[in-house]
Amino acid sequence: MDKELIIRSSSDNVDFALLKDGKLIELQKEEGDNKFSVGDVFIAKIRKSVPGLNAAFVNVGYEKDAFLHYHDLGPKLPSLLKFTKRVSTGKLKDFSLKDFPFEKDIDKDGKIADVLKSNQSLLVQIVKEPISTKGPRISSELSIAGRYIVLVPFSNRISISQKIEDKEEKDRLKRLVKSITPPGFGVIVRTVAQGKKVAELDKDLQNLLSRWTAMCKKLPKAHLPSKVLGEMNKASSILRDIFNDTFTSIYVDDEELYIQIKDYVHEIAPKKESIVKLYQSNVPIFEKFGIERQIKTSFGKTVSMAKGAYLIIEHTEALHVIDVNSGNRSNKANNQEDTALEVNLIAATEIARQLRLRDMGGIIVIDFIDMTNAENRQKLFNHLRDEMKDDRAKHKILPPSKFGLIQITRQRVRPELEIKTREENPDAVMNGSEVDAPIGLVQKITHDLEKLFKQKDYKKVTLNTHPFIAAFLTKGFPSVRSKWFFEHKKWVKILPRDAYTYLEYHFYDKNGNQIK
Repeated sequence: MDKELIIRSSSDNVDFALLKDGKLIELQKEEGDNKFSVGDVFIAKIRKSVPGLNAAFVNVGYEKDAFLHYHDLGPKLPSLLKFTKRVSTGKLKDFSLKDFPFEKDIDKDGKIADVLKSNQSLLVQIVKEPISTKGPRISSELSIAGRYIVLVPFSNRISISQKIEDKEEKDRLKRLVKSITPPGFGVIVRTVAQGKKVAELDKDLQNLLSRWTAMCKKLPKAHLPSKVLGEMNKASSILRDIFNDTFTSIYVDDEELYIQIKDYVHEIAPKKESIVKLYQSNVPIFEKFGIERQIKTSFGKTVSMAKGAYLIIEHTEALHVIDVNSGNRSNKANNQEDTALEVNLIAATEIARQLRLRDMGGIIVIDFIDMTNAENRQKLFNHLRDEMKDDRAKHKILPPSKFGLIQITRQRVRPELEIKTREENPDAVMNGSEVDAPIGLVQKITHDLEKLFKQKDYKKVTLNTHPFIAAFLTKGFPSVRSKWFFEHKKWVKILPRDAYTYLEYHFYDKNGNQIK
Protein backbone atom coordinates (compact mmCIF):
# COMPACT_ATOMS: atom_id res chain seq x y z
CA MET A 1 0.00 0.00 0.00
CA ASP A 2 1.54 3.29 -1.15
CA LYS A 3 0.42 6.63 0.25
CA GLU A 4 1.14 9.99 -1.36
CA LEU A 5 0.38 13.47 -0.07
CA ILE A 6 -0.08 16.10 -2.78
CA ILE A 7 -0.11 19.73 -1.62
CA ARG A 8 -1.34 22.57 -3.82
CA SER A 9 -0.72 26.13 -2.68
CA SER A 10 -2.44 29.29 -3.89
CA SER A 11 -2.55 32.85 -2.57
CA ASP A 12 -5.78 32.23 -0.59
CA ASN A 13 -5.52 28.64 0.62
CA VAL A 14 -3.65 25.34 0.58
CA ASP A 15 -5.26 22.08 -0.59
CA PHE A 16 -4.11 18.67 0.67
CA ALA A 17 -4.93 15.48 -1.23
CA LEU A 18 -4.09 12.10 0.30
CA LEU A 19 -3.79 9.28 -2.24
CA LYS A 20 -3.77 5.58 -1.40
CA ASP A 21 -2.46 3.50 -4.30
CA GLY A 22 -3.30 6.44 -6.59
CA LYS A 23 -6.89 6.76 -5.34
CA LEU A 24 -8.03 9.95 -3.60
CA ILE A 25 -9.12 9.13 -0.03
CA GLU A 26 -8.88 12.47 1.78
CA LEU A 27 -9.13 16.08 0.67
CA GLN A 28 -8.57 18.97 3.07
CA LYS A 29 -8.36 22.71 2.68
CA GLU A 30 -6.49 25.24 4.81
CA GLU A 31 -8.00 28.66 4.28
CA GLY A 32 -5.82 31.67 4.96
CA ASP A 33 -8.56 33.45 6.91
CA ASN A 34 -9.56 30.52 9.17
CA LYS A 35 -8.93 31.85 12.67
CA PHE A 36 -10.74 29.05 14.53
CA SER A 37 -9.07 25.70 13.86
CA VAL A 38 -9.47 22.62 16.04
CA GLY A 39 -6.74 22.70 18.70
CA ASP A 40 -6.38 26.51 18.92
CA VAL A 41 -6.34 27.89 22.49
CA PHE A 42 -7.98 31.25 23.30
CA ILE A 43 -8.10 33.45 26.35
CA ALA A 44 -11.83 34.20 26.30
CA LYS A 45 -14.55 35.91 28.30
CA ILE A 46 -17.68 34.22 29.66
CA ARG A 47 -20.67 36.05 28.18
CA LYS A 48 -23.49 34.35 30.07
CA SER A 49 -24.43 30.97 31.52
CA VAL A 50 -27.66 29.21 30.52
CA PRO A 51 -28.86 27.00 33.41
CA GLY A 52 -31.47 25.26 31.22
CA LEU A 53 -28.68 23.90 28.97
CA ASN A 54 -26.14 23.65 31.83
CA ALA A 55 -23.78 25.49 29.50
CA ALA A 56 -22.27 28.92 28.90
CA PHE A 57 -21.84 31.11 25.85
CA VAL A 58 -18.29 32.40 25.55
CA ASN A 59 -16.88 35.28 23.50
CA VAL A 60 -13.84 33.99 21.57
CA GLY A 61 -13.91 36.73 18.93
CA TYR A 62 -16.17 34.92 16.46
CA GLU A 63 -19.41 36.58 15.24
CA LYS A 64 -21.39 33.93 17.15
CA ASP A 65 -20.52 33.04 20.75
CA ALA A 66 -18.81 29.71 21.35
CA PHE A 67 -20.70 26.98 23.24
CA LEU A 68 -19.19 25.52 26.43
CA HIS A 69 -21.08 22.68 28.11
CA TYR A 70 -20.56 21.77 31.78
CA HIS A 71 -19.17 18.35 30.78
CA ASP A 72 -16.50 20.09 28.66
CA LEU A 73 -15.15 22.10 31.60
CA GLY A 74 -12.94 19.30 32.91
CA PRO A 75 -12.62 18.36 36.60
CA LYS A 76 -9.61 20.67 37.12
CA LEU A 77 -11.47 23.87 36.19
CA PRO A 78 -10.82 25.64 39.57
CA SER A 79 -7.05 24.99 39.19
CA LEU A 80 -7.11 26.32 35.61
CA LEU A 81 -9.03 29.47 36.66
CA LYS A 82 -6.64 30.15 39.54
CA PHE A 83 -3.56 29.56 37.33
CA THR A 84 -4.92 31.79 34.52
CA LYS A 85 -5.70 34.62 36.92
CA ARG A 86 -2.27 34.51 38.62
CA VAL A 87 -0.35 34.31 35.32
CA SER A 88 -2.46 37.07 33.68
CA THR A 89 -1.83 39.46 36.60
CA GLY A 90 1.91 38.69 36.58
CA LYS A 91 1.92 37.15 40.08
CA LEU A 92 3.06 33.74 38.81
CA LYS A 93 6.25 33.52 36.75
CA ASP A 94 6.86 29.78 36.99
CA PHE A 95 4.72 27.95 34.42
CA SER A 96 5.98 24.42 35.18
CA LEU A 97 3.11 23.54 37.63
CA LYS A 98 5.53 21.57 39.88
CA ASP A 99 4.89 23.85 42.89
CA PHE A 100 1.42 24.98 41.88
CA PRO A 101 -1.20 23.83 44.44
CA PHE A 102 -4.20 22.22 42.71
CA GLU A 103 -7.73 23.13 43.77
CA LYS A 104 -10.47 20.62 44.56
CA ASP A 105 -12.08 19.02 41.46
CA ILE A 106 -15.56 20.19 40.44
CA ASP A 107 -18.54 17.87 40.91
CA LYS A 108 -19.13 15.89 37.68
CA ASP A 109 -22.92 16.41 38.01
CA GLY A 110 -22.78 20.06 39.13
CA LYS A 111 -24.33 23.23 37.73
CA ILE A 112 -22.45 25.65 35.47
CA ALA A 113 -23.72 28.72 37.36
CA ASP A 114 -21.90 27.47 40.49
CA VAL A 115 -18.46 27.39 38.85
CA LEU A 116 -18.49 30.15 36.18
CA LYS A 117 -19.54 33.79 36.36
CA SER A 118 -20.24 36.34 33.61
CA ASN A 119 -17.21 38.39 32.42
CA GLN A 120 -14.80 35.85 33.91
CA SER A 121 -11.70 35.16 31.77
CA LEU A 122 -10.94 31.55 30.92
CA LEU A 123 -8.53 29.52 28.76
CA VAL A 124 -10.51 27.46 26.23
CA GLN A 125 -9.67 25.20 23.29
CA ILE A 126 -11.57 24.81 20.01
CA VAL A 127 -12.89 21.25 19.69
CA LYS A 128 -15.33 21.91 16.83
CA GLU A 129 -15.01 24.61 14.19
CA PRO A 130 -17.94 26.96 13.41
CA ILE A 131 -20.46 25.03 11.29
CA SER A 132 -23.42 26.58 9.46
CA THR A 133 -25.11 29.08 11.81
CA LYS A 134 -23.39 27.80 14.97
CA GLY A 135 -20.33 29.22 16.68
CA PRO A 136 -17.35 27.05 17.67
CA ARG A 137 -17.67 24.31 20.30
CA ILE A 138 -15.03 24.69 23.01
CA SER A 139 -13.57 22.93 26.03
CA SER A 140 -11.59 24.17 29.01
CA GLU A 141 -9.87 20.77 29.34
CA LEU A 142 -6.71 21.75 27.47
CA SER A 143 -4.42 19.40 25.55
CA ILE A 144 -1.42 20.05 23.29
CA ALA A 145 -0.85 17.39 20.62
CA GLY A 146 2.61 16.27 19.53
CA ARG A 147 3.86 13.55 17.23
CA TYR A 148 4.04 10.75 19.83
CA ILE A 149 2.25 12.15 22.87
CA VAL A 150 -0.46 14.60 23.89
CA LEU A 151 0.32 16.85 26.87
CA VAL A 152 -2.55 17.49 29.32
CA PRO A 153 -1.92 20.29 31.88
CA PHE A 154 -3.47 20.04 35.40
CA SER A 155 -3.58 16.25 35.29
CA ASN A 156 -1.55 13.32 36.60
CA ARG A 157 -2.89 10.54 34.37
CA ILE A 158 -0.78 8.55 31.91
CA SER A 159 -3.03 7.02 29.21
CA ILE A 160 -2.01 4.75 26.34
CA SER A 161 -3.79 4.60 22.96
CA GLN A 162 -6.30 1.75 22.81
CA LYS A 163 -5.03 0.88 19.33
CA ILE A 164 -1.79 -0.42 20.92
CA GLU A 165 -2.90 -3.95 21.82
CA ASP A 166 0.38 -5.50 23.02
CA LYS A 167 0.26 -5.46 26.87
CA GLU A 168 4.07 -5.54 27.23
CA GLU A 169 4.45 -2.55 24.89
CA LYS A 170 1.74 -0.67 26.82
CA ASP A 171 3.55 -1.30 30.11
CA ARG A 172 6.91 -0.29 28.58
CA LEU A 173 5.51 3.00 27.23
CA LYS A 174 3.72 3.77 30.49
CA ARG A 175 6.96 3.20 32.43
CA LEU A 176 9.04 5.37 30.09
CA VAL A 177 6.54 8.24 29.93
CA LYS A 178 6.06 8.21 33.71
CA SER A 179 9.81 8.65 34.17
CA ILE A 180 10.00 11.79 32.00
CA THR A 181 6.64 13.53 32.69
CA PRO A 182 6.97 16.57 34.99
CA PRO A 183 4.57 16.99 37.95
CA GLY A 184 1.28 18.75 37.21
CA PHE A 185 1.00 17.32 33.69
CA GLY A 186 -0.69 14.24 32.32
CA VAL A 187 0.17 12.49 29.05
CA ILE A 188 -1.75 10.54 26.42
CA VAL A 189 0.55 8.25 24.43
CA ARG A 190 -0.41 8.09 20.73
CA THR A 191 -0.43 4.96 18.54
CA VAL A 192 2.67 6.06 16.55
CA ALA A 193 4.74 5.94 19.77
CA GLN A 194 4.75 2.13 19.51
CA GLY A 195 8.35 0.87 19.54
CA LYS A 196 9.87 4.34 20.08
CA LYS A 197 12.79 4.97 22.44
CA VAL A 198 12.69 7.24 25.47
CA ALA A 199 14.88 9.89 23.77
CA GLU A 200 12.31 10.38 20.97
CA LEU A 201 9.43 10.59 23.45
CA ASP A 202 11.34 13.04 25.64
CA LYS A 203 12.20 15.27 22.67
CA ASP A 204 8.48 15.43 21.78
CA LEU A 205 7.56 16.15 25.40
CA GLN A 206 10.11 18.99 25.71
CA ASN A 207 8.75 20.52 22.49
CA LEU A 208 5.20 20.48 23.92
CA LEU A 209 6.36 21.94 27.24
CA SER A 210 8.08 24.79 25.38
CA ARG A 211 4.79 25.49 23.52
CA TRP A 212 2.95 25.56 26.88
CA THR A 213 5.52 28.02 28.29
CA ALA A 214 5.28 30.25 25.18
CA MET A 215 1.50 30.32 25.57
CA CYS A 216 1.71 31.25 29.27
CA LYS A 217 4.13 34.11 28.48
CA LYS A 218 1.49 35.67 26.19
CA LEU A 219 -1.22 35.78 28.88
CA PRO A 220 -0.19 38.94 30.82
CA LYS A 221 -0.29 41.09 27.66
CA ALA A 222 -3.17 39.32 25.87
CA HIS A 223 -6.39 41.26 25.34
CA LEU A 224 -9.74 39.51 25.69
CA PRO A 225 -10.60 37.58 23.58
CA SER A 226 -7.47 36.49 21.65
CA LYS A 227 -5.66 33.39 20.41
CA VAL A 228 -2.72 32.47 22.66
CA LEU A 229 -1.75 29.12 21.14
CA GLY A 230 -2.30 28.24 17.49
CA GLU A 231 -2.40 24.72 16.11
CA MET A 232 0.62 24.13 13.86
CA ASN A 233 0.05 24.71 10.13
CA LYS A 234 -2.24 22.21 8.42
CA ALA A 235 0.55 20.48 6.49
CA SER A 236 2.51 19.72 9.65
CA SER A 237 -0.60 18.73 11.64
CA ILE A 238 -1.71 16.31 8.88
CA LEU A 239 1.77 14.76 8.77
CA ARG A 240 1.90 14.63 12.57
CA ASP A 241 -1.35 12.65 12.66
CA ILE A 242 -1.10 10.33 9.64
CA PHE A 243 2.54 10.07 8.57
CA ASN A 244 4.00 6.53 8.69
CA ASP A 245 6.30 4.16 6.77
CA THR A 246 3.70 3.55 4.04
CA PHE A 247 4.22 7.09 2.67
CA THR A 248 6.21 6.96 -0.56
CA SER A 249 6.14 10.62 -1.63
CA ILE A 250 5.04 14.11 -0.64
CA TYR A 251 4.81 16.62 -3.50
CA VAL A 252 4.53 20.37 -2.85
CA ASP A 253 4.21 23.10 -5.52
CA ASP A 254 5.28 25.99 -3.26
CA GLU A 255 8.96 26.44 -2.35
CA GLU A 256 8.41 28.03 1.07
CA LEU A 257 5.95 25.31 2.10
CA TYR A 258 8.30 22.66 0.68
CA ILE A 259 11.13 23.84 2.99
CA GLN A 260 8.78 23.85 6.02
CA ILE A 261 7.55 20.31 5.30
CA LYS A 262 11.04 19.00 4.57
CA ASP A 263 12.25 20.38 7.92
CA TYR A 264 9.28 18.85 9.74
CA VAL A 265 9.73 15.41 8.12
CA HIS A 266 13.47 15.60 8.94
CA GLU A 267 12.44 16.16 12.56
CA ILE A 268 9.90 13.33 12.85
CA ALA A 269 11.38 10.77 10.40
CA PRO A 270 14.89 11.69 9.15
CA LYS A 271 15.13 8.57 6.94
CA LYS A 272 12.03 9.66 5.01
CA GLU A 273 13.20 13.21 4.28
CA SER A 274 14.04 12.32 0.66
CA ILE A 275 10.37 11.58 -0.19
CA VAL A 276 9.50 15.31 0.10
CA LYS A 277 9.78 16.76 -3.40
CA LEU A 278 9.25 20.21 -4.89
CA TYR A 279 6.89 19.99 -7.86
CA GLN A 280 7.98 22.20 -10.77
CA SER A 281 5.98 21.89 -13.97
CA ASN A 282 3.59 23.93 -16.11
CA VAL A 283 0.95 21.23 -15.64
CA PRO A 284 -1.07 22.01 -12.45
CA ILE A 285 -0.10 19.60 -9.65
CA PHE A 286 -3.64 18.24 -9.07
CA GLU A 287 -3.99 17.56 -12.78
CA LYS A 288 -0.66 15.74 -13.00
CA PHE A 289 -1.72 13.24 -10.33
CA GLY A 290 -5.28 12.82 -11.66
CA ILE A 291 -6.83 14.48 -8.60
CA GLU A 292 -9.02 16.97 -10.51
CA ARG A 293 -10.63 14.14 -12.45
CA GLN A 294 -11.23 12.16 -9.25
CA ILE A 295 -12.78 15.22 -7.56
CA LYS A 296 -15.25 15.60 -10.44
CA THR A 297 -16.27 11.93 -10.28
CA SER A 298 -16.27 11.56 -6.48
CA PHE A 299 -18.32 14.57 -5.37
CA GLY A 300 -21.95 15.18 -6.26
CA LYS A 301 -25.23 13.45 -5.57
CA THR A 302 -24.46 10.33 -7.65
CA VAL A 303 -21.21 8.40 -7.22
CA SER A 304 -20.32 5.70 -9.76
CA MET A 305 -18.59 2.51 -8.59
CA ALA A 306 -17.12 -0.60 -10.18
CA LYS A 307 -19.28 -3.07 -12.12
CA GLY A 308 -22.07 -0.59 -12.90
CA ALA A 309 -23.16 -0.04 -9.29
CA TYR A 310 -23.64 3.49 -7.91
CA LEU A 311 -24.46 5.44 -4.75
CA ILE A 312 -27.00 8.22 -4.21
CA ILE A 313 -25.93 10.57 -1.39
CA GLU A 314 -28.58 12.90 0.06
CA HIS A 315 -28.03 15.49 2.81
CA THR A 316 -30.81 16.56 5.16
CA GLU A 317 -30.75 18.86 8.19
CA ALA A 318 -30.68 15.95 10.66
CA LEU A 319 -28.67 13.25 8.85
CA HIS A 320 -27.02 11.97 5.68
CA VAL A 321 -28.71 9.21 3.69
CA ILE A 322 -26.82 6.91 1.30
CA ASP A 323 -28.68 4.57 -1.05
CA VAL A 324 -26.85 1.67 -2.69
CA ASN A 325 -27.96 0.70 -6.23
CA SER A 326 -26.80 -2.31 -8.22
CA GLY A 327 -27.28 -0.55 -11.60
CA ASN A 328 -26.89 -2.97 -14.52
CA ARG A 329 -25.09 -5.52 -12.32
CA SER A 330 -28.32 -7.35 -11.50
CA ASN A 331 -28.44 -8.91 -14.98
CA LYS A 332 -24.99 -10.52 -14.72
CA ALA A 333 -25.07 -12.83 -11.68
CA ASN A 334 -26.56 -16.27 -11.10
CA ASN A 335 -28.67 -15.36 -8.08
CA GLN A 336 -29.91 -12.25 -6.31
CA GLU A 337 -28.12 -12.93 -2.98
CA ASP A 338 -24.67 -13.16 -4.63
CA THR A 339 -25.33 -9.94 -6.55
CA ALA A 340 -26.45 -8.15 -3.40
CA LEU A 341 -23.36 -9.24 -1.43
CA GLU A 342 -20.95 -8.35 -4.25
CA VAL A 343 -22.47 -4.86 -4.76
CA ASN A 344 -22.74 -4.21 -1.00
CA LEU A 345 -19.05 -5.02 -0.41
CA ILE A 346 -18.01 -2.68 -3.26
CA ALA A 347 -20.35 -0.01 -1.83
CA ALA A 348 -18.98 -0.40 1.72
CA THR A 349 -15.43 0.30 0.47
CA GLU A 350 -16.60 3.38 -1.46
CA ILE A 351 -18.75 4.66 1.43
CA ALA A 352 -15.78 4.49 3.85
CA ARG A 353 -13.81 6.53 1.31
CA GLN A 354 -16.66 9.03 0.76
CA LEU A 355 -17.08 9.71 4.50
CA ARG A 356 -13.39 10.68 4.77
CA LEU A 357 -13.32 12.51 1.46
CA ARG A 358 -16.32 14.74 2.19
CA ASP A 359 -15.67 14.76 5.96
CA MET A 360 -19.31 13.83 6.56
CA GLY A 361 -20.28 13.92 10.24
CA GLY A 362 -23.28 13.34 12.48
CA ILE A 363 -25.72 10.52 11.72
CA ILE A 364 -25.29 8.58 8.47
CA VAL A 365 -27.92 6.02 7.40
CA ILE A 366 -26.99 3.57 4.61
CA ASP A 367 -29.61 1.60 2.73
CA PHE A 368 -27.71 -1.43 1.44
CA ILE A 369 -29.33 -3.94 -0.93
CA ASP A 370 -31.39 -6.44 1.11
CA MET A 371 -29.73 -9.76 1.92
CA THR A 372 -31.62 -12.70 3.45
CA ASN A 373 -28.52 -14.62 4.59
CA ALA A 374 -27.43 -13.58 8.12
CA GLU A 375 -23.85 -14.71 7.40
CA ASN A 376 -23.68 -12.31 4.43
CA ARG A 377 -24.99 -9.45 6.56
CA GLN A 378 -22.26 -10.13 9.14
CA LYS A 379 -19.65 -10.30 6.36
CA LEU A 380 -20.79 -6.85 5.12
CA PHE A 381 -20.67 -5.39 8.66
CA ASN A 382 -17.13 -6.73 9.26
CA HIS A 383 -15.95 -5.45 5.86
CA LEU A 384 -17.31 -1.93 6.52
CA ARG A 385 -15.63 -1.90 9.95
CA ASP A 386 -12.28 -2.94 8.43
CA GLU A 387 -12.54 -0.29 5.70
CA MET A 388 -13.16 2.43 8.30
CA LYS A 389 -10.23 1.43 10.54
CA ASP A 390 -8.00 4.11 8.98
CA ASP A 391 -10.58 6.87 9.58
CA ARG A 392 -9.14 9.32 12.13
CA ALA A 393 -12.55 10.73 13.08
CA LYS A 394 -14.24 8.96 16.00
CA HIS A 395 -17.08 6.81 14.70
CA LYS A 396 -19.46 4.06 15.71
CA ILE A 397 -21.09 1.53 13.36
CA LEU A 398 -24.26 -0.37 14.30
CA PRO A 399 -24.95 -3.85 12.83
CA PRO A 400 -27.45 -4.10 9.94
CA SER A 401 -31.11 -3.79 10.97
CA LYS A 402 -33.88 -6.11 9.79
CA PHE A 403 -34.51 -3.66 6.95
CA GLY A 404 -30.87 -3.85 5.73
CA LEU A 405 -30.01 -0.39 7.10
CA ILE A 406 -26.65 0.37 8.71
CA GLN A 407 -26.36 3.42 10.93
CA ILE A 408 -23.07 5.23 11.55
CA THR A 409 -22.28 8.16 13.82
CA ARG A 410 -19.13 10.02 12.87
CA GLN A 411 -17.47 12.89 14.72
CA ARG A 412 -17.97 16.26 13.06
CA VAL A 413 -15.30 18.83 14.00
CA ARG A 414 -15.30 21.06 10.90
CA PRO A 415 -17.74 21.96 8.11
CA GLU A 416 -18.34 19.24 5.55
CA LEU A 417 -16.33 19.62 2.36
CA GLU A 418 -18.73 20.40 -0.47
CA ILE A 419 -17.56 20.74 -4.05
CA LYS A 420 -20.15 21.54 -6.69
CA THR A 421 -19.68 19.25 -9.68
CA ARG A 422 -22.90 20.11 -11.54
CA GLU A 423 -22.41 22.26 -14.60
CA GLU A 424 -24.85 24.35 -16.56
CA ASN A 425 -26.42 22.74 -19.60
CA PRO A 426 -24.00 23.84 -22.36
CA ASP A 427 -26.74 23.75 -25.02
CA ALA A 428 -28.82 26.20 -22.96
CA VAL A 429 -25.81 28.46 -22.27
CA MET A 430 -24.93 28.67 -25.96
CA ASN A 431 -28.19 30.62 -26.08
CA GLY A 432 -30.45 28.92 -28.51
CA SER A 433 -27.96 28.86 -31.40
CA GLU A 434 -28.87 26.56 -34.24
CA VAL A 435 -25.81 24.34 -33.62
CA ASP A 436 -24.73 21.93 -30.85
CA ALA A 437 -22.80 23.33 -27.87
CA PRO A 438 -19.33 21.98 -28.92
CA ILE A 439 -19.63 23.45 -32.42
CA GLY A 440 -21.00 26.74 -31.07
CA LEU A 441 -18.14 26.91 -28.55
CA VAL A 442 -15.53 26.16 -31.23
CA GLN A 443 -16.96 29.01 -33.33
CA LYS A 444 -16.62 31.30 -30.28
CA ILE A 445 -12.99 30.19 -29.65
CA THR A 446 -12.16 30.69 -33.36
CA HIS A 447 -13.65 34.18 -33.27
CA ASP A 448 -11.62 35.08 -30.12
CA LEU A 449 -8.45 33.69 -31.69
CA GLU A 450 -8.90 35.81 -34.84
CA LYS A 451 -9.42 38.90 -32.68
CA LEU A 452 -6.34 38.03 -30.64
CA PHE A 453 -4.08 37.69 -33.73
CA LYS A 454 -5.39 40.98 -35.17
CA GLN A 455 -4.60 42.87 -31.93
CA LYS A 456 -1.00 41.62 -31.60
CA ASP A 457 1.44 39.40 -33.44
CA TYR A 458 1.80 36.65 -30.86
CA LYS A 459 4.66 34.24 -31.66
CA LYS A 460 3.25 31.44 -29.51
CA VAL A 461 -0.28 30.91 -28.18
CA THR A 462 -1.48 28.14 -25.86
CA LEU A 463 -5.16 27.33 -25.41
CA ASN A 464 -6.29 25.65 -22.16
CA THR A 465 -9.71 24.06 -22.39
CA HIS A 466 -11.91 21.18 -21.19
CA PRO A 467 -10.61 17.71 -22.31
CA PHE A 468 -13.73 17.08 -24.47
CA ILE A 469 -13.26 20.38 -26.32
CA ALA A 470 -9.50 19.79 -26.62
CA ALA A 471 -10.19 16.43 -28.28
CA PHE A 472 -12.80 18.01 -30.58
CA LEU A 473 -10.22 20.63 -31.71
CA THR A 474 -7.32 18.22 -32.31
CA LYS A 475 -8.86 15.01 -33.67
CA GLY A 476 -9.63 14.19 -37.31
CA PHE A 477 -8.13 15.47 -40.55
CA PRO A 478 -8.11 18.27 -41.20
CA SER A 479 -8.63 19.12 -37.52
CA VAL A 480 -9.94 22.51 -36.37
CA ARG A 481 -6.44 23.36 -35.15
CA SER A 482 -4.99 22.54 -38.60
CA LYS A 483 -7.49 24.91 -40.19
CA TRP A 484 -6.34 27.65 -37.78
CA PHE A 485 -2.74 26.98 -38.85
CA PHE A 486 -3.55 27.22 -42.58
CA GLU A 487 -5.44 30.48 -42.02
CA HIS A 488 -3.12 32.28 -39.56
CA LYS A 489 0.24 30.52 -40.21
CA LYS A 490 0.60 30.01 -36.45
CA TRP A 491 0.43 26.75 -34.51
CA VAL A 492 -1.79 26.89 -31.41
CA LYS A 493 -0.78 24.53 -28.60
CA ILE A 494 -3.85 22.97 -26.94
CA LEU A 495 -3.70 21.71 -23.35
CA PRO A 496 -6.67 19.82 -21.84
CA ARG A 497 -7.51 20.89 -18.27
CA ASP A 498 -9.55 18.54 -16.06
CA ALA A 499 -10.43 21.33 -13.62
CA TYR A 500 -12.19 23.44 -16.28
CA THR A 501 -15.94 23.48 -16.77
CA TYR A 502 -17.25 22.39 -20.18
CA LEU A 503 -17.45 25.93 -21.61
CA GLU A 504 -14.32 27.35 -19.93
CA TYR A 505 -11.20 28.22 -21.93
CA HIS A 506 -8.22 30.60 -21.64
CA PHE A 507 -5.38 31.75 -23.93
CA TYR A 508 -1.76 32.08 -22.72
CA ASP A 509 1.32 33.70 -24.29
CA LYS A 510 4.83 32.17 -24.57
CA ASN A 511 5.68 33.28 -20.98
CA GLY A 512 2.65 31.52 -19.53
CA ASN A 513 0.75 34.76 -18.87
CA GLN A 514 -2.98 34.73 -19.51
CA ILE A 515 -4.09 36.81 -22.50
CA LYS A 516 -7.18 38.77 -21.47
